[in-house]
Amino acid sequence: MAIVNRTPDSFFDKGATFALDRAVDAAARAAEQGADWVDVGGVPFGKGPVVTLDEELDRIVPLVEAIHARSDVVISVDTISAEVARQSILAGASVVNDTSGMFDPNMAGVVAASSAQLVLTHSKGAPRSEMPRPLYDDVVAEVIEYLRARIEIATAAGIPRERLIIDPGHDLNKNTVHTLEITRRLQEVADLGLPLLAAVSNKDFIGETLDRPQGQRLTGSIAAAVICIMNGARIIRMHDVPTAVEAARMAEAVLGWREPVHAIHNNG
Repeated sequence: MAIVNRTPDSFFDKGATFALDRAVDAAARAAEQGADWVDVGGVPFGKGPVVTLDEELDRIVPLVEAIHARSDVVISVDTISAEVARQSILAGASVVNDTSGMFDPNMAGVVAASSAQLVLTHSKGAPRSEMPRPLYDDVVAEVIEYLRARIEIATAAGIPRERLIIDPGHDLNKNTVHTLEITRRLQEVADLGLPLLAAVSNKDFIGETLDRPQGQRLTGSIAAAVICIMNGARIIRMHDVPTAVEAARMAEAVLGWREPVHAIHNNG
């Protein structure tokens, strides 16, 4: 899953794809480089300037329409707004990546009325609010309990289980120690039995673990992504597409899901 942000204050690209034409080009380029999905967003997760519903719609819907017209790549929309999800699905999105765990009470109904998939993400507190000292007795157990409850809400609203994806929310209202433990014990989350998304790219837990500032976290991001794949992740959300694709394909070959392109070495 590649990442394209139409925000002027993205933590990673600092607005490099805020302009519509640049965002469309970035999405098309990611697909050409091997991304299966492109995740587009118009509002950062953390605190920052208020983005109104109209502003988010203006950032996201034309982008989804343009990508859909240009490429057959899967389009997911990173939004916590049911109305943005509804209009994005009409424009061609087939996945709603809701990092709030359905904070909007209308989200489940919107997705249920469509054929789209829904990503259920663990986070605590109101959207766009940071928790300076999040506390957990057992972070993995609490993530699992939260996701299990959200799965029940979603299915009760009419979303078939096969259209649900889970995300433990690396770094979202968690400190670095929490996120490292989630990564180490990710198979316990995967045992919920739904496809698992790992969004680890360039996050602060990598920067703090390796003492690397933003922009110098690629090696750590790739290591974290491969660890997540080996521990049950089936979708990785990454900024550097070509490098991530190669890492994922190598992990798939080791796990026996992909044949090597060549098998000549020591074969006579």
